[in-house]
Amino acid sequence: MMASLGKAVSKFSPTSAHITASLRSLSCSTNKHATKKSKATLGKSGVRNVVLVEGVRTPFLMSGTQYKELMPHDLQREAIKGLLKRTGLPKDSIEYVVIGTVIQESKTANVAREAALGAGISNKTPAHTVTQACISSNQAMTTGLNMIASGQLDCVVAGGVDFMSDVPIRFNRKMRSLMLQMNKTKSTMGMLGHAAKVIGSPVRYFSPELPAIAEFSTDEVMGHSADRLAAAFGITRQAQDEFALRSHSLAKKATEDGNLSDVLEYKVPGVAETVTSDNGIRITPMEKMAKMRPAFIKPHGTITAANSSFLSDGASAVLLMEENKAKAMGFKPKAYLRSYTYMSQDPKDQLLLGPAYTTPTVLEKAGLTLNDIDVFEYHEAFAGQILANLAAMESDYFAQKHMNRKGKVGAPPMDKFNLWGGSLSIGHPFGATGSRLVTTCANRLKAEDGKYALLAACAAGGIGHAMIVERHPDY
Repeated sequence: MMASLGKAVSKFSPTSAHITASLRSLSCSTNKHATKKSKATLGKSGVRNVVLVEGVRTPFLMSGTQYKELMPHDLQREAIKGLLKRTGLPKDSIEYVVIGTVIQESKTANVAREAALGAGISNKTPAHTVTQACISSNQAMTTGLNMIASGQLDCVVAGGVDFMSDVPIRFNRKMRSLMLQMNKTKSTMGMLGHAAKVIGSPVRYFSPELPAIAEFSTDEVMGHSADRLAAAFGITRQAQDEFALRSHSLAKKATEDGNLSDVLEYKVPGVAETVTSDNGIRITPMEKMAKMRPAFIKPHGTITAANSSFLSDGASAVLLMEENKAKAMGFKPKAYLRSYTYMSQDPKDQLLLGPAYTTPTVLEKAGLTLNDIDVFEYHEAFAGQILANLAAMESDYFAQKHMNRKGKVGAPPMDKFNLWGGSLSIGHPFGATGSRLVTTCANRLKAEDGKYALLAACAAGGIGHAMIVERHPDY
C-alpha cells in the first residue's frame, strides 16, 4: 500500500523548489488579499442555523509545567468559566454540555459533568463525554450542532480537554486479577497464598501498564506511521523542518500581534505567576533542528521532536446556539457551522491522511470549491503528515486510485493556511484541538475579511474530520 501511495508524488512533491520557497517566503506572512465571495450564505430553507457565539481555551502548555498538579476537569472547568464570563451567558440558559477527551482520568470518567458542575452550571443540566482520538472536541461540537439543528435544544456548550502531566498508570492484568481474587478471599491462609505468589515473582506482578501509545489494530505508534507516510510521499527532512519553523514563527507573530484572543488567563493554584499564553512556541534555527536525531525510525527516519507536536495540557470550550435564540439574547454570533464530514481509512498505511479524504468531500457537501475558501486550519500532528496530505491532494493518481475520483482536489494555498500557527507550535491537548481550530477559523475570517473557512484533522484509527465555517454577517 505504501508503495502505491508513493506513486502519488509523480506529479507533485512538497519537497520541490516551489514548495520549499513558499514555506520560506510565507514563514511570517499574513493573508491580506482574501476575496469576498458572491454566494450570500450556505443556509438551507427549513434547517435551523447553528452559530458559534464564542470560543475560548486555556493556554496550551507543555506537559509537566505549570499545570502539572491539576486534574483534567480543572482545566475544562476553567475553560467553561472563561466562556461564561466572556459571553455573559446566564448559566441557566445552558441546556447541555458535551466534552471530548482521549486520556481519561478514572476518577472523573464523565469529565463533562464534573467540569460543568465545577463551573457552576445547574445540576439539572445534562452532560456527557465523547472520545474520538484527536478529533474528540470535533465530535463534541458536531454532537451539539446536531442537537440544535434537529430542534431538540437551543444552547449547548461543547469543547475538549486532555492532560498529559498525569496519565493513568495501571497495575498489569496479572496483578489486577490477583487483587480481585484477594478481594473475595475470606481465609488468612488464602490471603497468604496470594501474597506468596507476589513475593515469589515481584517483577511479574508489579510491572506497570502504561496508556497505549500504539494503534491497537496495528500495534504501531503514530510517529512510526508518520515516518513511513513521509517516506512514501518523498517528504524530505528539510521540508519538514522548514514547515515546523513556519508554524512556530507564525504562532509567535500571532501571539505578539494579539491575534490569539481565544486564550484565557489562568491563575493556577500554587503557581506564582498567572499563565497568560502558550509555552511551547520555540523559534529553533534550521541548523539546530537538522542536528536532532530521528524520534521513531532510527537512524534514517525524518520525524524528530522538532517537527512533531508535543505532549500538551489544555482545554477549550465553545458556545453553540440556534441563530435566532442567540440574537434574541443580544449576542452577535461569529460564524455559522455548516457542512461537516467524518471519514475513516486503513489505519495501517493511511492513518494520518484524514484531511486528504475529508477536504474534497466536505467541499462537495457545501457546494464549494477550494478557491471559495479564504481560511484553512488543519491540525498539525507532524510536519511530515501535513506535507503528505498536501501531496495527496495535489495528486491525480492518489485521487483516482485511492479516492475513486476523477482528479485531484488541489492543495490549499499556503498564504491561507494555518497563518496563526498550529498544533506543532501552539500545542495539541488531544481532546481540545478541534474547538481551537473552529474558533481560529472564525477569528481569522474576521481578521482577513473572508467568507468561508475549512478546518480538517486526522486522528488515531485512520479517522478524519472536516467542517465548513461561514462568517456571520454580524461579525
